[in-house]
Amino acid sequence: MVSFSRRPRPWLMLSFGVLAQASSTVFVSTPAFLIPLLHTERGLSLAQAGLLASTPTLGLVLTLIAWGALSDRFGERAVIVSGLLLTAVAGFAAMWVSSYLALGALFLVGGMASASPNAASGRVVIGWFPKERRGLAMGIRQMCQPLGVAIAAISVPLLAAAGGIALALVVPTVLCAVSAALCAVGIVDPPRPPRRSAGGDPVHPLARWRPYRETSLLWRIHGVSMLLVVPQFTVSTFGLVWLVTGLGFSSLAAGVVIGVSQFAGAVGRIGVGVLSDRVGSHLRPLRWVSLAAVGVMLLMGAASALGSAAAAVILIVAAIVTVADNGLAYTSVAEIAGPFWAGRALGAQNTGQFLAASLVGPAVGALIGWLGYPAAFALVALCPAVATPLVPRDRELGVVPSEEAVGARARS
Repeated sequence: MVSFSRRPRPWLMLSFGVLAQASSTVFVSTPAFLIPLLHTERGLSLAQAGLLASTPTLGLVLTLIAWGALSDRFGERAVIVSGLLLTAVAGFAAMWVSSYLALGALFLVGGMASASPNAASGRVVIGWFPKERRGLAMGIRQMCQPLGVAIAAISVPLLAAAGGIALALVVPTVLCAVSAALCAVGIVDPPRPPRRSAGGDPVHPLARWRPYRETSLLWRIHGVSMLLVVPQFTVSTFGLVWLVTGLGFSSLAAGVVIGVSQFAGAVGRIGVGVLSDRVGSHLRPLRWVSLAAVGVMLLMGAASALGSAAAAVILIVAAIVTVADNGLAYTSVAEIAGPFWAGRALGAQNTGQFLAASLVGPAVGALIGWLGYPAAFALVALCPAVATPLVPRDRELGVVPSEEAVGARARS
């Protein structure tokens, strides 16, 4: 695979990375939008259809760290392209099977392959964008998930109604194949320092850095992100049903509010990225977002208890706040991990978030059924409250070796 130009074009590579991860998200999201077809027309129970829909996400979680390790070893472009091609192959094969067991197996394999952009595309942003622009670039990258879900939500039900499962799978399959081709041509692996230093040391100083052993910073950021996933998925999972059953909104009105909140959340990710560039820190805004998440969850609880007409506005604000941490934490993890560990660290970051997200539905659903919406939302606010003091301070980053510092020492 060769690049169309030896001169790297960061913004073009960012756009290809966005398309790559959005395409993989479309594949992972597609089975969930097939549930109505599987349940009402194909006779599967909701539990069976739900199990089938969960297989890509399971595959994703199983392979995130492995794809990250491969990107550390072989480079980001090879990992992204090969993963997308395997996802497209799984999607194409799934069009032709009649057994639900085989369909689930192919969804699982496709999900395992689709984890590659999650683990590798972030390093492309960190590697090619200067520190003062990484917040903006990573905020744009973090729009991939809502964009992919939106594409699946619009296309899959219509295509499934017109031509069944095979036709519905055309969109994710074609998107993954096209984005693989674009990434093969357009993405250039970010430069890594050589493992052997110019001074003759057998191992480059950055290659000796073991971020999980030598500091608790990565562990803390992983923990913070897992805690902040709880309010994020509480809002996205239960926001619609809260408006309809808890506050008496019509389904149409509630759907409009949720749609606006998703769009606002995507834009908010870019905004907080720009803010982090302006203040010169990803960790300080991460702490601010965590504190704000406490406030919005308490406001949702109060609105639910009082039946406030402002609930729609509060939900939109909550959607913006509770997704704003993703890009900040992701960028911080990559910078702390360094060029030889970034892939594995980003894979671990995503794995922890997905595992935490998988618990939100049953756990928060049980809380709502037991205590009601006001108390459940108030209890969810405890998660960002615990997360806030765990966010590292900027002064703690002094233990992290930087490529700039190592290069300066080598030149002196």
